Amino acid sequence: MSKIALITGGNRGLGRATALALIEDGVEVIYTYRDDPGEKIDAVALKLTVGDLDSYPAFVDELRTVLREKGREDFDFLINNAGIGKAGKVADFSVEDFDELVNVHFRGVFFLTQKLLPVIKDGGRIINLSTGLARFTGEGIYAAYGSVKGAIEVFTRYLAKELGPRQISVNVVAPGATGTDFGGGALRENDQVRQHLSGVIAFGRVGEPEDIAGVMVGMLADNTKWITGQRIEASGGMLL
Repeated sequence: MSKIALITGGNRGLGRATALALIEDGVEVIYTYRDDPGEKIDAVALKLTVGDLDSYPAFVDELRTVLREKGREDFDFLINNAGIGKAGKVADFSVEDFDELVNVHFRGVFFLTQKLLPVIKDGGRIINLSTGLARFTGEGIYAAYGSVKGAIEVFTRYLAKELGPRQISVNVVAPGATGTDFGGGALRENDQVRQHLSGVIAFGRVGEPEDIAGVMVGMLADNTKWITGQRIEASGGMLL
């Protein structure tokens, strides 16, 4: 029986690349999207606004229906990928932007995971997305974003401890500079920015979504199940 992965924000960027890599690896994929499901792929797309906690019960019901249609009552892999990026110095950052970051990146991840725990198979895996900006400060304009992702890293360790008896591993993957639409797509489209950042990366280039997707697939492989409660940075050696 094929394994099943649920990816939040699987309609674009890192989430889409991970969905495609898992499908190629023989995993059945269910992914969520907020507005646009993206280009059609061999996966089930479910609408979900991660920051809207009131929508979770209906979403879980819909997910259970999809699983039953696949002959399952549970799924194997949860990838908490959905997110937004907001930059700004501490002196200027608004309460509204701060609350939105917390709501999507921490509160949403915490409580969506909580709602999904009964549906995750014993022996399954959870991957939470963090960022290299929880380790290094870069341009110094991601204090709120990096701090919220730091909270996710702590949450991951506690969750790994709690789910140990169920043999569910919980880990963090923390991408470095990657060519997605984060930050308005500058890392994907602005050659000057890419060249600048390449100078502080050991491998000499900005990462691509497929680089991160490969790490995700590896962390979900049968022979990596002994890893839990860990932070895996996938940055090509950024700011070593």
